[in-house]
This record gives sequence, C-alpha cells and structure tokens, in this order.
Amino acid sequence: MEISLHNQVAVVTGASSGIGSGIAKSLASAGATVIVNHSSERSIEEAKAVLKEITDAGGQGMIYQCDVSKEDQVISMFSEVIAEWGTVDILVNNAGIQKDARITDMTLDQWNAVIGVNLTGQFLCAREAIKEFLRRGIDPARSIACGKIIHISSVHEIIPWAGHANYAASKGAVRMLMQTLAQEYGADKIRVNSICPGAIQTPINQNAWNTPEALSALLTLIPYNRIGQPLDIGNLAVFLASDFADYITGASIFVDGGMTTFESFSTGG
Repeated sequence: MEISLHNQVAVVTGASSGIGSGIAKSLASAGATVIVNHSSERSIEEAKAVLKEITDAGGQGMIYQCDVSKEDQVISMFSEVIAEWGTVDILVNNAGIQKDARITDMTLDQWNAVIGVNLTGQFLCAREAIKEFLRRGIDPARSIACGKIIHISSVHEIIPWAGHANYAASKGAVRMLMQTLAQEYGADKIRVNSICPGAIQTPINQNAWNTPEALSALLTLIPYNRIGQPLDIGNLAVFLASDFADYITGASIFVDGGMTTFESFSTGG
C-alpha cells in the first residue's frame, strides 16, 4: 500500500521540533506541501532546519511564524498560506506546551497559557481550516474528502496526571472538540480525528528518558518496552490524512506502546 498526498497542502502547527517535526517530514515524504509552523523567533532556526530537510529530500513547503493562541495571527497564517498555495487540505493541530505545577501552586497565567495554546489554538486553527474546506469543496483530484483535521492529543485525555492539571484538562477538552467537529461536519465529508501519543522521545519530556535510570522507570509504564519516536506519530498522521482512512472520523487513536493498558496492573496492581 503506497500512500500519496501529492497535490495536497498541509499546515502542521508546532512543527519546528519534536512530534510536529516528525509529522511534517512524514507528510512531505508522502508528497504533501507542508507549512512548518513555529511560534516565535526563538524557534525560527529549528523551523528552517525542518524545511531544509524536507526540500533536500525533494519536498516543498514554507515556514510560518504564528502563535496559535492569537486569533489575528491564525487568521493571517491561513490567509497567506491560501494565497501562496491555493488552499489547505490537511491541518495537523500539534502545537502544545506544558506549564507544570500542583494545583495549589499553579498560577492563572500558567493555566491560561496552556489552555490558550493546547485548546484555544486548536479551535482557532480548526475553524479557519474548516472555512477553507467548505469554500473549496471536494476536489477529487486532491482527495475524496473535503478536508482532514488531525488533532494531536495525548494519553492524558483519559489518564489523570497529578501536577499537570492544566495539560490534562486541555487534552480532555481536545477529545470533545474533535468529536464535536467530526459530528458537526461529517455530512460535509470533513474528517476529524485525534492521535494520542504516549511517551515519545522529544525535548519536551527529556527528563523522562535522558538517563538510564529515568528511562528504566519510564519503561515500567509501557508494555511494549520502548519509548516512542516522532516517526511513530508521523506514520499514523500520513495514513489518517490519506484516502485509505476515509471511513475514520471522530476517533482517538492511541500510539503509546500499550501505556493505556495500565502496565502497573500487569501483576495484579
């Protein structure tokens, strides 16, 4: 089975590193034109490096700086991408942050920052993408679907996470946002799904895997006994964006090595 996303334009938010960069490169390898979104001047060099890797491999795309929690910036991003490339076919809502604290120590700024990027950002980008999907309509030369949205959620949309109430709340809400959009726009042939990663080896969770002791402790939570890689997420994103996944919508798909089977109970709890 060879998956082709040729003639399709994909916006990947938070694509300058980690899971987002893996998804961007995977979509590009399948033929999509990829917009590598990054949030600030601090991440511009990383975004350029991701785009260079894509173009060196024969792909195409562009980088675009946008804080997805800011409505005006999201509107401008979609407007400029559509002006440059004609339309948007695929949105991967990946941008996410953590601001960890126990609830009694968590500030309102920490709460709002995480909800702003992880939830409001996904709403804003999905809204603009759906507007464009509906404007363009179905183009069979591109896809049998009108458009595809992939939300990047987390195993913590169903696993509580002490010390991370803002993050877990944002991911639980992403699940309901995704399902509601899938229900609301299914008749328009817009497919909306979530990928829910477990422990993936990225800079955001470096403390969980950068020493043998930390990695060993982490693996006690993972029945498959390895940490995930960005490519594990990228491979699924390519499939979900393709016509092979045309009857999949409203689904949360966990890519976690079995973490959601709760490995700690394997010996009776």
